[in-house]
Amino acid sequence: MRAYLSVVRLRFLLLLQYRVAAIAGIGTQFFFGVVRVMILDAFFRSSAASQPMTFAQTVTYVWLGQAMLGMLPWNGDKEVQDLVRTGNVAYELCRPLDLYNLWFGRTVALRTAPTITRAIPIFLAAGLLMPPEYRLLQPASAAHGVAWLVSTAGAVVLSAAITNLFSIALLWTISGEGLVRMLPPVVTLLSGLVIPLSFFPDWVQPVLRFLPFGGVMDTPFRFYTGNLAPASALPWLAHQLGWTAALVVFGRHLIFRGLKRVIVQGG
Repeated sequence: MRAYLSVVRLRFLLLLQYRVAAIAGIGTQFFFGVVRVMILDAFFRSSAASQPMTFAQTVTYVWLGQAMLGMLPWNGDKEVQDLVRTGNVAYELCRPLDLYNLWFGRTVALRTAPTITRAIPIFLAAGLLMPPEYRLLQPASAAHGVAWLVSTAGAVVLSAAITNLFSIALLWTISGEGLVRMLPPVVTLLSGLVIPLSFFPDWVQPVLRFLPFGGVMDTPFRFYTGNLAPASALPWLAHQLGWTAALVVFGRHLIFRGLKRVIVQGG
């Protein structure tokens, strides 16, 4: 495990160096957070119906989505894509490491380092600078905060397992542009980034709860806001880890099949 932990650490430190990208992301995500909060404000003011979440919970949910945007599995590892396109992936195959674990470690860093650099400033700005009614609130309780942290850790490995499928798909698609363009709308909608999953119609709720995407954002955010009780954490965590295990097994099966007939570009 030491080699793979070193991959995570080195890749994490490398991604922390992209400060200009982080600053640009902070400004963009904060702007869209304000827009979404204003839209939800208009929605709550114009509707007298009972909603599954309070306005304060929904506002906090939106800010969490903007702060943790980098955790979404909506893109792959661009360096791996370039390695496959240029044929330099042959160097990856020569390393005395398991290729799936190597790419998984890179992906964990990809999902965490950019998220941390952008989340902390957004948390501070949304929690301190916004008007009280539009402000990011603290976790509903200490227990909710702990449940949020634990489920966020589950969300990271789940997101990494989904993202790793992008890289593995390159063994067949080479460019990967089809998946990169097709999956982001699906991921953003089904994870709760566009609107909280609780606001979807009742008839689609079982499907949303079964799919893995809600475990990346919706589950941690609902613990944070108090929409889910900490006592109910076990089945939600089991959902995250169950999907992670299934996707890891599926990914390892795909990479085993792909490497049996791989043809290196240019060689």
